[in-house]
Amino acid sequence: MDAGTAGSPSRGRLHVDVRVHGGSAVLTPSGELDYHTAEVLREPLERCIAGGRSRLVLDCSRLEFCDSTGLNVLLGARLKAEAGGGGVHLAGLRPVVARVFEITGAEAVFSLHDTVESALVE
Repeated sequence: MDAGTAGSPSRGRLHVDVRVHGGSAVLTPSGELDYHTAEVLREPLERCIAGGRSRLVLDCSRLEFCDSTGLNVLLGARLKAEAGGGGVHLAGLRPVVARVFEITGAEAVFSLHDTVESALVE
């Protein structure tokens, strides 16, 4: 199995690309964020925060699914980022993923943006 991916070969895979843009870390999860793949996102989020990057931008345009475990990973990262003076900005949510945030009320605690570019503007 590839480094940075988890789950079965056909479904449930998640890969996370990380890049630095100015003072922000931009993470792009691709695939499904769920119980089986949550650690694949949690680890780079925590590395970014531990490395002093508390402003996190997640490009969610390639995220196909997010369950409650995935949501909890993002909520945990939000708390840690805010403790470091930053925050978590979500960009490009697909409707199926945005619905999870809407149903749970989590959309109220994240900065939501249409694009990564708008999320990077302070």
